[in-house]
Amino acid sequence: MAEDICKLQVGPYTMHFTGYQPDSTREKEFCEDIPATGRTVVVLDYLDLDLRSFPTEVRVIRDTGSEQDLQAITVFHMPPKVYPNGSVDFEYTFDKPGKFVGLVTVDGKQRHAARFPFSVGQPSMVSHYIMVALAAIAGVGAIFFTLRGRRKSSGITVS
Repeated sequence: MAEDICKLQVGPYTMHFTGYQPDSTREKEFCEDIPATGRTVVVLDYLDLDLRSFPTEVRVIRDTGSEQDLQAITVFHMPPKVYPNGSVDFEYTFDKPGKFVGLVTVDGKQRHAARFPFSVGQPSMVSHYIMVALAAIAGVGAIFFTLRGRRKSSGITVS
């Protein structure tokens, strides 16, 4: 659990984040960037039992660089509510790719919030670097085989 990248820290409390896109990736789970636009199901499971008695609020906003006018940039909002079963789930359809921020707030003995940026329908930096590396390898391979072919053809003598 210590290496679980799908954990969300909300103050001293921990939740487990899982996302699904049943229409496009079927049962494949994700917990970072959302692979494509479309219907998305998100599940937050409480790992701390204390959370079951505290109201939890969930909000998804467009990442504009400023959160001054929260209402204007909110794309999804679940008002604070107690989830005694220990699980918060919601469904939202992302109709455009872009950068977003998830905000989870827990009102317990104190108010705690977690902020996690994510992208929707955009290639991750890892896949971008992989594509650049593959293109570079293909380019080096093409140059190698071109030079190798020239060397072989220049070594042939005609009598």
